[in-house]
Amino acid sequence: MDSIWTALMGGELKQTYYNANGVRTRVLEAGEGMPLIFIHGTGGSAEAYTRNILEHAKHFHVYSIDMVGHGFTDCPELEYNVFDFVKHLSDFIDAIGADRVILSGESLGAFVSTFYALRNPDRVHKLVLNTGMLMPPAGEQGRQEILDALERSRKAAGNLTREAVRKRIEWLMHDPADATDELVELRYRIYSQPGMTDTVAKISESILGGAADPERAKLKLWEKNRDIKCPTLVLWTRHNPGQPADKAEETTRLIPDGRFVLLENSAHWPQWEEADLFNQIHLDFLLG
Repeated sequence: MDSIWTALMGGELKQTYYNANGVRTRVLEAGEGMPLIFIHGTGGSAEAYTRNILEHAKHFHVYSIDMVGHGFTDCPELEYNVFDFVKHLSDFIDAIGADRVILSGESLGAFVSTFYALRNPDRVHKLVLNTGMLMPPAGEQGRQEILDALERSRKAAGNLTREAVRKRIEWLMHDPADATDELVELRYRIYSQPGMTDTVAKISESILGGAADPERAKLKLWEKNRDIKCPTLVLWTRHNPGQPADKAEETTRLIPDGRFVLLENSAHWPQWEEADLFNQIHLDFLLG
């Protein structure tokens, strides 16, 4: 299996920072053309897409970002609700001077991308929702799977060890062996930054805790899918925790120009576990 470095070897890629309305924002950047922004999930970082950046950079100007409070981006005092992340994304898009973009978000990144697209329909060319979307609750099993992720996050933030970080990353994978030592070390070093575990804890309680809250269902946020204006790919997996494929496929039908694709051999990180197939499906949609 490729490491992060071997996946990027030979490519023209840079790690850089942008000032997103005062938030110093770290980015892995490559390619030219229409901006394509990859947006990771809760507790993640730009490295979630290291197996996808160079293939997409053949066609697009790729930005894989660390969201606010994540990775090596600033961690200002915020509530860290989904709209704080939407604002940061909006500020980042302004910072790169883009009129229109393609958004591809995984998990939390999918929610952030959806709300940005709803607020700015004229600025999103295409949208990819990867193992995350506004959809009805998945029942008690799905809720327990999200609570499991929350508990793993609490342990990683409350008593930072490599083993606790590994348990959190394994939640993302269909095959626990895909939680490589390199991924564990990367996230451990990110979380070891001063004050980062407090931020991680706050984000986890806000996002994962909110997702598991039965009161959230009363808002019926999934109805907002009807208002998405751009072509949208919902990319799901057979083993995605928290939200089963049948509900995701059913909810996709609410999106006026939505299409659904199911990957069979991954969990919450198909862009990592099934990178070649992910790249093919993703690029077919974006270039089609």
